[in-house]
Amino acid sequence: MVENKINWSGLVTGLHLTPRSFLPMKSFETLTLIAGVGVEGDRHTTGEAFHSDRPEEGRQITFFEEETIEALLRDHKIVLKPNDHRRNVTTKGVPLNHLVGKKFRVGDVLLEGTRLSTPCRHIEQITGLELFNQLMNRSGLNAKILNDGKIFIGDSIMPS
Repeated sequence: MVENKINWSGLVTGLHLTPRSFLPMKSFETLTLIAGVGVEGDRHTTGEAFHSDRPEEGRQITFFEEETIEALLRDHKIVLKPNDHRRNVTTKGVPLNHLVGKKFRVGDVLLEGTRLSTPCRHIEQITGLELFNQLMNRSGLNAKILNDGKIFIGDSIMPS
């Protein structure tokens, strides 16, 4: 039997976190990931997330495609900056929608996609942009962190 393996590789183009839900996301050159916990200093790890009353193991780190930012501008004339999408990692060349239930590597860190992110009205409140409908099925990926490590802008992202 021949296994149908999809070959792809991508890059980390942005790293972001915020200690509380209503604060702006800040951009960083590196993030520290804690296995089974989350991104050090991020709202999901500190319990200061908007939805902290509903903790979820699979929301330890979040990803968003740079291609979605480009499509919002091209198709809807919406300018969304990388630190405005409210996800921890901005990617380029990574098929996030296909990574649910799959393991992948960012640099030396192993992750597992758990579910697609869903848009919420909170992003509209924070940015002042109407983009809820445009983000349906393009709102990113939630993942679990399987080993401790640091990730950096420019790290490669590839299937494991």
